[in-house]
Amino acid sequence: MRLLLICLLILFVSCGKSDQKPNILFLFSDDQTYQGVNALGNDEVKTPSLDKLVEEGVTFTHTFNMGAWNGAVCVASRAMLNTGRMIWRAHAAEKQYDKLKGDRHFWAQRMEDAGYDTYMTGKWHVKMGADKLFNTTIHVRPGMPGTVRSAYDRPLSKDDTEWLPWDTANGGFWKGGKHWSEVVADDALQFLEKARQSDNPFFMYIAFNAPHDPRQSPKEYVDMYPLEDINIPVSFLPEYPFKDDIGCSANLRDEKLAPFPRTPYSIQVHRQEYYAIISHLDAQIGRILEGLESSGKADNTYIFFSSDHGLAVGHHGLVGKQNMYDHSVRVPLIVVGPDIPKNKKRHQQVYLQDVMASVLDLAGYDQPAFVEFNSLLPMIKGKNKKSAYLAIYGAYLNLQRSIRTEDYKLILYPKAKKMLLFDLKNDPEEMQNLAEDKTYQDLIINLTQNLGELQKSMDDTLDLSVPFPAYFSR
Repeated sequence: MRLLLICLLILFVSCGKSDQKPNILFLFSDDQTYQGVNALGNDEVKTPSLDKLVEEGVTFTHTFNMGAWNGAVCVASRAMLNTGRMIWRAHAAEKQYDKLKGDRHFWAQRMEDAGYDTYMTGKWHVKMGADKLFNTTIHVRPGMPGTVRSAYDRPLSKDDTEWLPWDTANGGFWKGGKHWSEVVADDALQFLEKARQSDNPFFMYIAFNAPHDPRQSPKEYVDMYPLEDINIPVSFLPEYPFKDDIGCSANLRDEKLAPFPRTPYSIQVHRQEYYAIISHLDAQIGRILEGLESSGKADNTYIFFSSDHGLAVGHHGLVGKQNMYDHSVRVPLIVVGPDIPKNKKRHQQVYLQDVMASVLDLAGYDQPAFVEFNSLLPMIKGKNKKSAYLAIYGAYLNLQRSIRTEDYKLILYPKAKKMLLFDLKNDPEEMQNLAEDKTYQDLIINLTQNLGELQKSMDDTLDLSVPFPAYFSR
């Protein structure tokens, strides 16, 4: 009889474990291009923690943000991520956030309804308080750390050392006495320690402000990148020829960071500081991953890592992210978990906001009707070989539009009446414009027609028939 009771107890416990929902750890950086991870092809940057995630999981190599309706691209990216709506409907939804909250349409609310303890720390930048959506929040940060004049229009020469990334007197990431990335990691570790004592599944939304400017980090991280070892992007230009007409003029805050015209030296310094703050961020992610292991929860936790958008940092004469080039719209996306294949790449084109749909899928949700993005799980597990998206749509204000297939990208500048076409297979740096080559006219017609259909599906009301009548008046 005693043996029977023991067997029944073991069966009960094992059944309970199999029915337990998985934990979710979402790690989110800010301004980190897909080129900002060593294991994804950039030998210059040192990211051992992220490299380990790449080895332990599935990486989507072609992950994109759609763009933005204002200069703060992160606002649009995070609005889409947390509401499940694509760009222009996410923009319209900003005026209805109270209703969305009442209908429990926000990501965190859905996770709470699924039985999760929800936790958020770090950058939020959504026009609805994080404390109104998550069970627990701490150190909710603004869009970017405060900065000072000396962080802009620099360096003018090798003697220009007014700004130093490790100078805590400049505030910014150092405001409060400890680097914000370290504070975020501390917060996450404290929550994991509490989670150790709980049987409830958790949803952790851990959002770093790094590597957004001001790109500050301890001196030891800057010293990891001797200036003479920093390469200039092959697409470097002293000035982007269409910058004024695409919303990237010298008046745009992001573009003010480096002097005009761009110099190789100034771009080297900015890239040095960019790599340094990424490596410092990577170290904090390493601390969180160690804390997850120590908590005893790792075996039942799915980890997602991504960033809200990329960054130019010297490509094409640009410094910011308000453009349609891959360096600024393409981001890393890594998924690790109990049944996730190890060290695999998926090359289908996806959106970073597919993370929300994927997490709801793992939580046992049938996809809600308002969520327009798609779960990545079928592609992760090899069941779907094709992306759910026939092409990737891109937009910035009413000044830029793009469509990207696996082979080509078409970028339109309505104000400049300029069209760019790139062969992505043979020209991954997007340097050779093929739009004027008549050989590609049929391809351009096909791409513009598909872009027009995407515009309709996105509620994009920008009329491209005026600047491009030959293609959009058909």
